[in-house]
Formats: sequence, C-alpha cells, structure tokens
Amino acid sequence: MRKAPPPRHHPFRAFGFLRGRLGWASCAAYAAAAALPAPGSWVRHEHQLVLGEAVHLKAGGTQVLLFAVLFAAGLRSSPQAIVRMLRRPGVIVAGLALHLAAPLLIIPLLAVALRCSADADGGSGMVAAMMLTLAMPVAAGATVWTTAGRGDEPAMLGLVLASALVSPFTVPLTITTLAPLLTSSYAHPVTAAAAEAGGGFALTAIVVPCALGMGVRRLLSVRAEHAVLRLTAPSAVLAALLLTYVNASGALGAFLIRPRPLLLLAAAVTAASVCALSFGGGSWCARALRLETGAGRSLTLACGMSNSSAGAVLIGVAMPDRPQILLPVLVFGVLQKLLANRVTRLRAGAAAA
Repeated sequence: MRKAPPPRHHPFRAFGFLRGRLGWASCAAYAAAAALPAPGSWVRHEHQLVLGEAVHLKAGGTQVLLFAVLFAAGLRSSPQAIVRMLRRPGVIVAGLALHLAAPLLIIPLLAVALRCSADADGGSGMVAAMMLTLAMPVAAGATVWTTAGRGDEPAMLGLVLASALVSPFTVPLTITTLAPLLTSSYAHPVTAAAAEAGGGFALTAIVVPCALGMGVRRLLSVRAEHAVLRLTAPSAVLAALLLTYVNASGALGAFLIRPRPLLLLAAAVTAASVCALSFGGGSWCARALRLETGAGRSLTLACGMSNSSAGAVLIGVAMPDRPQILLPVLVFGVLQKLLANRVTRLRAGAAAA
C-alpha cells in the first residue's frame, strides 16, 4: 500500500487559517492588550540602538512594525502591476476622492446626532476623535486585508501612497473646515494638532518603506523573488497584528483600571455609526461605478479604513489631559477590522461563485 505523503508547509497552512479570520485575530490582539499591556507599552517607547561610537539609532516599536507592513506591501507590488495601475488611474482617483470626502459628509451628521445627547459638551469629544481619525490617510493595514481578500493590491497600495502624499495638505484643510462643529475647548487644540500633522510624517513613515519594498523587489533574482514573496504575506499579517496589540496596550489597560461603562457605550455607538457609514458608502460607490470585484474591494476598504493609529497619536498631542476620547478611536479600530474581514470574505465568496 502506498503511503500518503507527509504534510508539508504547515506554517503556510496556519497562515491560510489565520488570514481567513483576521478580524477575530485583531480582536484577540485587543484582548491581549487589555489583559497584558506591559509588553506592548514597553515596545511603544522609543529605544536606542548603538552601533559604535558614531551611530546611535532611535526608533519606537510602532515605527518598526508600520515599516514592516508597508515594506511588505511595496515588495508584493510588481513593477508591471504598478505600470498597469498608472495607466488606469480611475480606481485610485475615485478611491482617493471618496476617502477625502468621507469626513466632510459623515462628521456633520455625527455632530447633529450627538448634539441631542446628554453630554455637557454636546458630544464634542466624540466628534473630535472621529474627525481626527477619518481625516487620516488610508490605513496601511488595508494592504494586508486586500491580500487576504484577493483584492487589487497595486490599486490599494496606490491609494495608501496617494492619501499619504496629499495628507500634509488635506488633513489641516479637513480639520479646519470641520472645526466649527466643535466647542471652543476642543476646536483650538484639534486645529493646532492638525497644523502639526501638515509636516512630513506621512511621507517618511508611509511612502519611504513602500518605495524601498518596490526597489528591493527589482533587485531580486527570479528564484529569490519567489522565495521572498512566500514569506512576505505571513510576515505582514503578523506585523499588523503586533501593531494592533502595541497601539491598544496603554489606553485599554488604563480604561480597565477606571472603567466608565456609559462612556464605553457612547464610544461604541459612535464608532459603529461611523464605520457603517464609511464602509457602506464605499460599497455603494463601488457598485455604482460597476467596478470589477478586486477594484471594488479596494475602493470599499479605502473608504472604510482610516489610519486610526495616527489619529490616536494626534489626539495624544492635542489633548493629553483627555485620554477618555481615545475610546471611540480604539473601538473604531476594532470595528473597521471586523468589517474589513467581512467585506473581503463576502467578496471573495462572490468571486469564487
């Protein structure tokens, strides 16, 4: 009797299992951050690497993990696919326009709804948190979800890069336009933080690692390229999950020490409303434009997924004395990952059918 061949590539089978459940894996990362925040808080702090007397490098764990995710996204995008993307820029233009328009359409609706709440400031804290989150560039992690859902990876990478390139101009403009919806105690610090966001952070933190990934791929031989690409997707997923854990560590641990159930409920309702509107708007536009499955998935993710980590950083800069308004940002981060998981699985199933 012929023996069955031994099972092969167990790590890649495990990755396939994980890739189909990224939403729940992200929830597990949040749960780990709440239960064991100390390692994540340590990673978040800036560390110094000494290479001899002349070279002293400083970097935080979040910067390293974000670099890994985006470097992998650039590495997975072949030069031929990038050229095709540039020849057909319609998806990128539509996705970028939709991403930039989303806060201008959603935030006023949110402000009107929260004005009727019992909150003393008319919900300005929640509005400010969502404003800073939606104004950020497309989340770098969207490239991981696009890979998991067999989407249009070059288009998604193009949307991440394009939104990062224009963010020094669009973030301050969006915040300044929407600031009159806030009370003065929130409007002034939020506007000041938005002005700081007009610097070169997005260019150095997002564009550079993507460009390096593309450049490295051009230098690889065919055999080396095949081997490297097999490891790139699992590495990017693990880096994205670690980044989720590290970003959530401090805030969730602090909230559990002094829980405020009503605040958590308000944050959950606010974040869920914003998520539903942003993903729903992206899906509707993809159908209205009659895009193919991969391009439509990328457009939906671009509209629904904002860089909530960058938004949390801006909130910390603008209002370090009000950590409670980080809650809707953290809830938004969880929900957008769950919805991204649902979008990619539904569309992948539709494509297979």
